Amino acid sequence: MKFDQELADELDKALLAQPLPEDAVASLARWLADPDRGGRYARGTASHGIDYLPSSWTAVEPWPASHADRSVPGPRTVTRGDVTAVAVAASRSENWAEAFVASQVWGYGRSGYGPGRTRTVLDHSWDGEVFDWAVSLLRREGPVVAYEKLNGVHRLGPAFLTKFLYFAGLVLPEAKGLPPLILDMRLARVLRRYATNVGHDAGHDWAAPIAARIWRDGGWTSHRYDVYLRWMHAINSQLTTEVNGWPASPDTLELALFAGAWHPSVRPPGAAR
Repeated sequence: MKFDQELADELDKALLAQPLPEDAVASLARWLADPDRGGRYARGTASHGIDYLPSSWTAVEPWPASHADRSVPGPRTVTRGDVTAVAVAASRSENWAEAFVASQVWGYGRSGYGPGRTRTVLDHSWDGEVFDWAVSLLRREGPVVAYEKLNGVHRLGPAFLTKFLYFAGLVLPEAKGLPPLILDMRLARVLRRYATNVGHDAGHDWAAPIAARIWRDGGWTSHRYDVYLRWMHAINSQLTTEVNGWPASPDTLELALFAGAWHPSVRPPGAAR
């Protein structure tokens, strides 16, 4: 099927107007209530940690001073709270390169290509100035404009630029617009399946190929990021109303969807909900 922007806009409109169904709300509530799953993050996601090997990052500069000594062998854990602390320091110094590195260490974890790719991005960052510019845009114009700025940086990509924007947004309450959130392949696949169902419920037989295009595995436009943010914040507001104890911050929803707390199954056109 040939891509049609008007159809994509129609599908987005339906998606943003449709609350989560009862089964989705129930799945997310069970995740939050499980002490071994979402229960650990009922009071926030700061403790969400990722293992990494400090010694594999020796060629990456600048290295956050609060992170582990890279001469020490073996794995270490970095949490969202640890990265946020680096972002707090950056908000005072107005030098955001270390916060970018911290966000990438957390994002890549033990992936072997993470340090090399991060170094490549830094080599194309104009001595880190691109991160300072992006934060300035986040403050003045919001996350969608900042996303557009970073989306052109060589080898960075949306999944990892949104990690940086997310942590920057946590420490910049004065930033314009909706607080940024992480968008990666796992989140996009949830939206792809759910948008297909929403479209089919609305009688749109064309929903599946359009959803597959706009919620593909990567390369999302700044417009797509805007739709994502609006949907996530709206759904999180629904959950705070319908699920006892659901946190107000939508990064809990982002973590829940990333962790597989809800798996929407695609229904064919005309199938009962």
